[in-house]
Amino acid sequence: MQTPTNHFKKALAEKRTQYGLWVSLISPLSTEICAAAGFDWLLLDGEHTPSDPMSLLQQSQVVAGYPGLHAVARVPMGHGYVGQALIKQYLDVGIQTILVPMVDTPEQARELVRCMRYPPDGIRGMAATRASGWGRNASYAKEANREVCLLVQVETREGMRNLDAIAAVDGVDGVFIGPSDLSAAFGHVGDPWHPEMQDLIADAFRRIQLAGKAVGILTLDETLARKHVEMGATFIALGTDTNLMVKATTALAGKFKGAAPAPTSTKSQNY
Repeated sequence: MQTPTNHFKKALAEKRTQYGLWVSLISPLSTEICAAAGFDWLLLDGEHTPSDPMSLLQQSQVVAGYPGLHAVARVPMGHGYVGQALIKQYLDVGIQTILVPMVDTPEQARELVRCMRYPPDGIRGMAATRASGWGRNASYAKEANREVCLLVQVETREGMRNLDAIAAVDGVDGVFIGPSDLSAAFGHVGDPWHPEMQDLIADAFRRIQLAGKAVGILTLDETLARKHVEMGATFIALGTDTNLMVKATTALAGKFKGAAPAPTSTKSQNY
């Protein structure tokens, strides 16, 4: 057996924009519908869903059946003993790329790098797990550090103050800007695209790019998404499975029952 090459990480390093979709419906069936759509990556969300490592495993197995598609998983938290344990479990089921929310300091970022890697570069525990083919891949422990990809999410005032230092941490492959929590932190609850926030996000893009790291973001608005790509977004989610379902089901019911039209606002999004 061979350790799989992380083509998503390679694309980020080569500054090739990767287009993705946020997946919050944790069913393998709904994941498969999204997997067949043609995206470069799917975000399997464990922060704002009742997901667990078993459902994540099932979803990632679905994604693996679609060549060219990459699974990125977001842990509920990344700090402390619980965060360390969750990162280890996510990696052990075979996920290579992990997104960690609420990263506020370079110290936290460095600790996350250590959680992602085996010794001597880190503290990830050794075991014969699914990621290593249950031990059949004898080279996995020596090669895994090269293929794992760490994305950190900056979405607070403290995180923005420390953005340059966070982005400079060796082992952080990309920084994701979380507009919803960030806008709430700056007094614009429910309005992630307030003019002040757009200026702040543009500045964050520049700072992350100066550090030589990939920039990530999510928006449900096509015009904004294209703008973010022009600004240099390297990994961008173009929507969420839940929002797509909300709009489509509400619109269909409205055609026959006169229900309110599907919400189309991009003002309130959970990511």
